[in-house]
Amino acid sequence: MGYLFSLLVLALMVFALVDIIRRDDSQVRHMPKFVWLLLVILLPFIGSVLWFGIGREYPEGGIRLGRPTPRRRSEPAPSAPPTVPVDTRTTEQQLADLDREIEEERLRAEIAKRKQERGEA
Repeated sequence: MGYLFSLLVLALMVFALVDIIRRDDSQVRHMPKFVWLLLVILLPFIGSVLWFGIGREYPEGGIRLGRPTPRRRSEPAPSAPPTVPVDTRTTEQQLADLDREIEEERLRAEIAKRKQERGEA
């Protein structure tokens, strides 16, 4: 069991060292890269854990794993509810408009009736 733990610590240390060396200086936090290298070499387990915990910057979206994400069938985006026009007229204005519309319809019906009586279709 001790060999397995030692092997895991060694692998973690190597992975941390490679990551520190390959990382750009602008992506290293709290200490210079050289200090991080010394910390990981002198204290392999603690230094590696600290490096991955607080020493490096991760991308905004988090860590990208190599697994493909399953694509879901894209459902149509819910459309915005239709905007209802707001009537800013007063009640008296609405009633007057309705009376006008009724009178116009009555006049059209009367004109159509007279044309039909004359034989003009």
